[in-house]
Amino acid sequence: MINIRTFVCNMLQENCYIVSDDSGEAVVIDCGAFFEHERQAVVAHLRDQRLTLRHVLCTHGHFDHVFGNDTLYAEFGVKPEIHADDLFLVEDVGQQYRDLMDMGYSHPTPPVGTLLTDGATITFGNHRLNVIHTPGHSPGGVVFHCAEEHVAFTGDTLFRMSVGRTDLTRGSWPQLMQSLQQRVALLPADTTVYPGHGPITTIADEQQYNPYLR
Repeated sequence: MINIRTFVCNMLQENCYIVSDDSGEAVVIDCGAFFEHERQAVVAHLRDQRLTLRHVLCTHGHFDHVFGNDTLYAEFGVKPEIHADDLFLVEDVGQQYRDLMDMGYSHPTPPVGTLLTDGATITFGNHRLNVIHTPGHSPGGVVFHCAEEHVAFTGDTLFRMSVGRTDLTRGSWPQLMQSLQQRVALLPADTTVYPGHGPITTIADEQQYNPYLR
């Protein structure tokens, strides 16, 4: 089985997930740790649990989901992985932050590792995550689905009874609706959804109550 530890990070209350299994290997999904205590909490959990970090995964490239990638790279030497269509976002997190928050940002941008593609498989320990490309909130948005454990990490594509915004750079409402209805809504109903913000939900509940998945 997998263990999922959630850290609620930064001024936008973003969900950062550390996912591990009994092998002692782990992935970090959407490390939005901004404040120093948040960054150190993520690092401390990995070290205290004696976890080997195999992947730093990004559901998309918006600043509130990637703030802490530089800390993980500095501490563990693991490069963040992201879909190529969101490279333009992670290449200048500082500019994103200045544009949307009107504040300065001085942290370095770590080099990007593997570019994620639709249908790719990410392995760690005894588990696999399938990459599902879900453009709309951003052009390179992806969902990470672990079929064996019936869980999916949806970033800002799907929230509990809501969906991501599309008014940011290169967002697309038609693309988001297509991603939701033709990709996300087709996941098994018993899938537990771990979103980029807010509480967990299930595909069954979203299929029944979320109008955007119908």
